[in-house]
Amino acid sequence: MLNSQDIVTTVRMIGEENLDVRAVTLGINLNGCASSNPKTMTQAVYDRICAKAESQVAACDEVSARYGVAIVNKRLAISAASIVLEGHDVGTAVALAQALDKAAESVGVDLLGGFSALVHKGMTHGEKVLIESLPLALARTGRVCASVNVGTTRAGLNVDAVRLVAAKLLETAQATKKSKGFGAAKLVVFANQPEDNPFMAGALLGAGEPECVVNVGVSGPGVVKRAVERLVQAHPECTLDEIAEEVKHTAYRVTRVGELVGREVAMKLGYRFGVVDLSLAPTPRVGDSVGEIYQAMGLSRVGAPGTTAAVMMLNDAVKKGGAFASSSVGGLSGAFITVMEDHVLSKACSDGYLTLEKLEAMTAVCSVGLDMILLPGNTTVETLAGIIMDEAAIGIANRKTTGVRVIPVPNAKPGQYVDFGGLFGAGTVMNVACPTGNATFIRHGGRIPAPIHSLNN
Repeated sequence: MLNSQDIVTTVRMIGEENLDVRAVTLGINLNGCASSNPKTMTQAVYDRICAKAESQVAACDEVSARYGVAIVNKRLAISAASIVLEGHDVGTAVALAQALDKAAESVGVDLLGGFSALVHKGMTHGEKVLIESLPLALARTGRVCASVNVGTTRAGLNVDAVRLVAAKLLETAQATKKSKGFGAAKLVVFANQPEDNPFMAGALLGAGEPECVVNVGVSGPGVVKRAVERLVQAHPECTLDEIAEEVKHTAYRVTRVGELVGREVAMKLGYRFGVVDLSLAPTPRVGDSVGEIYQAMGLSRVGAPGTTAAVMMLNDAVKKGGAFASSSVGGLSGAFITVMEDHVLSKACSDGYLTLEKLEAMTAVCSVGLDMILLPGNTTVETLAGIIMDEAAIGIANRKTTGVRVIPVPNAKPGQYVDFGGLFGAGTVMNVACPTGNATFIRHGGRIPAPIHSLNN
């Protein structure tokens, strides 16, 4: 049982350190909207979202004012849209995306996730239609985010799906050429995609979830950074295990705040509370960076030897603190290394300290994967597919979630600076060290079988 007075005390203690609830995401099941008539289906989707989410923003604002904790984003996550697209064509898929976009705007949320397909073991007609529609769907909408799950530890990796998604990702970047390929920033390719993730672009209401559920994403990298700084300043000779302990206790306090806020919002809406995702998700502003935490730990240059160990330590400490604070921890819950959205990581890439290959190594122990990374405009389908496959292999082999959200910037070359503005941030186009030589391997297609440890039963 939560003690609200303890939470309020904690909020007062760290209120000046920019603690916030990064996202309150309402999950809505749309499977009942399926219809063979495209207009009937898209109208039913729009109506259901507007009915279920009409009070979400007001409820968030009320809870935010009551506890003095900012709720930065109000978002929606729907059941996989590919389900209601069975029997339809690409034109209907684009119309569905536009109906979702219109509904999100009508209820006042920032983003909507769940324009998704789960193809880790095969691909249905509806799932293929959704993937084929991605370039137009993401180019013609502003708030809709998409995801595709191409592998799981249990099923292995669907290489045919990876090849198709890679091609559509490049087409999406070209379809949004005027905005420097921004459409690709709204698409993430997963292995082991969680069913209760409140963060974008991978938010989704999974098959095992309730009809409607409130999931909360709490971030607070600035709070963790300042906690580490205070410890190091007070005890310059502190050990790494002492730093990890401080991070753990800070994550505990942040998680308690997030769960209180989430349960209050859920109660006001009359829906179930799902999970609190305690991921340290950065924003481009100074003081809200995961990279700054690594610097506070003693890594003056993120990317130097030891960086992967620091990522592991931070990720583990965050999970331990959250698990002790709540029995409802879910989503991704760890440390993001979102390059464009973190000014320290972005600068490290621009300075050459962080390479794409070093970032891939770090993803073996972080909570997401290769996230918000700019690639040259001439990146090939085979190169992109290989990047996705490598990242998925890390997740599949290690029983963890990994994702790829990369933006092949049309006509851009390595070293070019690109600024998307707002929460999406800015960065430098990165070089792929060995962009060729994999075409024959990729073109074999088929499926990479599940690892032997998937047979645990």
